[in-house]
Amino acid sequence: MAWLLVIVAGMLETGFAVCLKLSHGFTRLWPTIAFASFALGSFGLLTLSLKKLDVGPAYAVWTGIGAAGTAIYGMVFLGDLVSTLKIVSISFVIVGVIGLQLSGSAH
Repeated sequence: MAWLLVIVAGMLETGFAVCLKLSHGFTRLWPTIAFASFALGSFGLLTLSLKKLDVGPAYAVWTGIGAAGTAIYGMVFLGDLVSTLKIVSISFVIVGVIGLQLSGSAH
């Protein structure tokens, strides 16, 4: 269950990163509200998961999901540059996240 919280928190991190861009420096109301909501949800779920998980792997998985998800979202929906190196690098992040999740760091 704790790993599920980390995964959802990582997806919410993607949401807050994207909304941060869409807020244009907190000058647009709804993306700013969405950013704050996603950020609070993400940090809240990460905090809950850390009651059961080691901080290193949990934080790495959280940031990995957020980074990979944000990069993929940017390429698919925001017109970010797509390159072979970027795709390979994102794949390495995802493989690392899976490896950390399988490392069995629960107490």
